[in-house]
Amino acid sequence: MFDFLNRLYHLLRPDDDIPVWVARLVSTILAIGMLLLIRAVVLSIVYQRTVDARARYNWKRFSAHIMAVLMLIWLGQIWIEHFNTLLTYLGLVSAGIAIALSDLLKNLAGFLFIVTRRPFSMGDRIEIGKHAGDVIDIRLFQFTVLEVGNWVKADQSTGRIIHIPNGQVFVEHISNFYRGIVYIWSELEVTITFESNWQKAKQLLQSVVDQNSEHLTESARERIRDASQKYMIYYSKLTPIVYTSPAPHGVCLTMRYLTEPR
Repeated sequence: MFDFLNRLYHLLRPDDDIPVWVARLVSTILAIGMLLLIRAVVLSIVYQRTVDARARYNWKRFSAHIMAVLMLIWLGQIWIEHFNTLLTYLGLVSAGIAIALSDLLKNLAGFLFIVTRRPFSMGDRIEIGKHAGDVIDIRLFQFTVLEVGNWVKADQSTGRIIHIPNGQVFVEHISNFYRGIVYIWSELEVTITFESNWQKAKQLLQSVVDQNSEHLTESARERIRDASQKYMIYYSKLTPIVYTSPAPHGVCLTMRYLTEPR
């Protein structure tokens, strides 16, 4: 691709009849047009093959970054004399630059890891290190989550926006609430006195969880079948259940059921 522009540049000036700046300007316009055309074709193919808004957003952002890098290299070859020699010089000092900009390079590598391996996507609820929240933006050096939990109970939003460097994906564990079976197990405890009819209470609570969450069981089974092709996931029992345990001041009835992450 770069050789093509070099040949075009020399064709525009066969006998030095065309000023250098004119040939370079024409080559620049063609380079920009070609890159925009390639990006448009790629995005068109992506949009035809997927209707997922998050996937489209990621491809649009990623293609913009790639096009910017290619544009810099391409325009450098057009406008800078002895550009290949310059690249060689930059290669010799790259070790020092890598040390000085290690955090930035690690964040850039983290961005490439996120868009290729996809440990999470836009809209996913994740937990990374001590932070948990919904992913609302993914940029070249950082991603942003809308925090949940912390001092707020029941995994509700705190209202805080947290910017996390992309490099953290290499040093912190990542929990994704939307990968695997999509649903998560939740528990709700009810404590009654020792004098109460705990068997009757257990039956009532069982009917409540059956009525409100049993419909998710079949959907979860389908998700597990899909996820088992990639992960070693196995559950023998997915139906909601109520189990009992002694508590200091009575009998604790714990409802265990599947629910959506939010």
